[in-house]
Amino acid sequence: MNIEELRDFCLSLPGVTEHFPFDETTLVFKVNGKMFALTDLEGPLSVNLKCDPELALELREHYPAVRPGYHMNKQHWNTVDIDGSVSDGLLREWIMISYKLISEKKRKK
Repeated sequence: MNIEELRDFCLSLPGVTEHFPFDETTLVFKVNGKMFALTDLEGPLSVNLKCDPELALELREHYPAVRPGYHMNKQHWNTVDIDGSVSDGLLREWIMISYKLISEKKRKK
């Protein structure tokens, strides 16, 4: 998966918007006004994804490309290096998990 495929997949999900709230290179995908995925457009490609805490630990143990979320709550977020070691299908599945965790929460008023 490359950055264009990552962006296209995230934007194909219902209600998703993209933003640059932090700087001009950190692309953030939101649903219901909350982040579910973010990536840096510079450097090696990776994506931060929200995850159930137990699953987050399990994924880190089984996949060298998965590590605690960079600059995020390490209990709830993973950083996935998109280096070819994780299949595109599995990466899409993890993006969907993150999306569902956020989209099922009610939007704060």
